[in-house]
Amino acid sequence: MIKLRALPLLSLAALLLASVVHAADTPRRIVSTTPSVTGILLAMNAPLIATAATTPSRLSDAKGFFTQWAEVADQRGVQVLYSNLLFDIEAVIGQDPDLLVLSATGADSVIQHQGELQAQGINTTVVNYSNQSWQQMAVELGKVTGLEQQAQDAIKRFDDYTAQVAATLTPPAEPVSVVGYNIAGSYSVGLPSSPQARLLSALGFKVAGLPEALDAQVRRSSDVGFISRENLSRAIVGDSVFLLGGNDADVQAFLADPVLANLPAVIHKRVYPLGVSSFRIDYYSGRQMIDTVARSFH
Repeated sequence: MIKLRALPLLSLAALLLASVVHAADTPRRIVSTTPSVTGILLAMNAPLIATAATTPSRLSDAKGFFTQWAEVADQRGVQVLYSNLLFDIEAVIGQDPDLLVLSATGADSVIQHQGELQAQGINTTVVNYSNQSWQQMAVELGKVTGLEQQAQDAIKRFDDYTAQVAATLTPPAEPVSVVGYNIAGSYSVGLPSSPQARLLSALGFKVAGLPEALDAQVRRSSDVGFISRENLSRAIVGDSVFLLGGNDADVQAFLADPVLANLPAVIHKRVYPLGVSSFRIDYYSGRQMIDTVARSFH
């Protein structure tokens, strides 16, 4: 009898000890040097206290917070770590983070400063948004921060919302193309493996790729194929077009481009925006993209 009673007490003590150790290891002051990942941390309800800010543009508010998550960050009191992506180690030290999130690649990467940050006793973790979905990064960050359940909850909320909206849409029967039109002077067609194409597929759309006949003229990355403006009309094989990072003004510019005048999508005015925040998909920009698509296909 004594042994039977002792076992639950020992188990309870072990559980309490494990929870204390886990709590001690769980960051309470997270700082992000990468605005491209900040939205994921916010979606996970991570204890984010500051984030680097990008150069203000149509993608951001006046502080340089991306518009898709700026309001949430403001509500939670997230501070600007430094502006215009200009790395400031003193600002990082001043926030006294117990976890600093870095990106391995991209314009917001400060990976070259990781050594000096660690020399200051700052705990860092590195993620790579160039080859992972936001969901994959959420899972990774969940493991690092002890917020695995919050990461899974964010993913489930997103998937549930996608399915809920998809049930209300009437997508066209013919395939669609995702096009990057005059983004910083470049032109591209999204591949079916791109995050935007995968989200459109989840909403019930069939996303076309690039014609093999143009392989010699296309410069491919992991998600898109870049092509000259002159060859763009040949690269768009979808019956409808979604403009990556585009708004209504971009749709009008696309429809007015004489190089594209013979495209079926232009002739029949089947050109739609994905929203300015759709350039990189996270929890918040993904929901905005879903809402933008829904306005055209309800």
